[in-house]
Amino acid sequence: MAELLKGKQLAASIREKAKKRIAKLDHPPGMAAILVGDDAASHLYVRLKEEASKEAGIYFEKITPPAGTSTKELVAIVEALNVRDDIHGILVQLPLPTQDEDAVIAAIDPTKDIDGFHPHNRELRSQGEPSLFPPVALSIMRLIQASNQPLKQKTATVIANNEVFVEPLMALLAEQDIDAQFFSPESGALAAKTRVSDIIVIAVGRAGFIKKDMIKDGAIIIDVGTNKVGDKTVGDVDRPAREKAAFVTPVPGGVGPLTVAYLLMNVVRAYGMQKNKI
Repeated sequence: MAELLKGKQLAASIREKAKKRIAKLDHPPGMAAILVGDDAASHLYVRLKEEASKEAGIYFEKITPPAGTSTKELVAIVEALNVRDDIHGILVQLPLPTQDEDAVIAAIDPTKDIDGFHPHNRELRSQGEPSLFPPVALSIMRLIQASNQPLKQKTATVIANNEVFVEPLMALLAEQDIDAQFFSPESGALAAKTRVSDIIVIAVGRAGFIKKDMIKDGAIIIDVGTNKVGDKTVGDVDRPAREKAAFVTPVPGGVGPLTVAYLLMNVVRAYGMQKNKI
């Protein structure tokens, strides 16, 4: 039976660290979340971020435009938040219903881009410069390290729908001398690759996508997927596949709580960046 890599426990210490740093600031930092439409999963994610923010002492503001809001209107909302002194972090809950995600993300002030997706922050990372780093990538890497296994020269397969999500994670894996490759879920070569991979990271939003015959005995599996099946929340990895692995993240309670914790730390970092710029 696989050992669980419990992100919730790791997150607790990071959240406590963020709370202590916030308590020492001149005034509470502020976070704004733009939540478009009525997607149930997106509403759940934002609610968890709101609860964590308030517990840490962060002012939280939720903006909920209807699903039919235009890209231009969303950009205007972002631009209004950019110039507010009481808002230090802006996140746009993805995916958006129909709007141009790239255009909306690009409108965010890079120093307020607490999800770390802005092109400027991506460029800084590519140059090895300090920037706001995506919390989900930090969470995945921290969970892999929590296996306490030697990682040097291990192989990893990262399966996702979005290359923007994958890019920072690939950089972190490379830093650990892990040979990682990115595949879309539609790739015909996927199963052949996952069967020989020491590490599998899966984030496609498809319940039970990874089957038992797709993984190597003793693999480390980081399941980023969150799917509703009836009244249950499940990941992208089938239960029998989880039993074949050596280490696996639970869903819920794995990547999600840790991502929220790193998001809070990014708000603290963003606050400092903006104060130093004044």
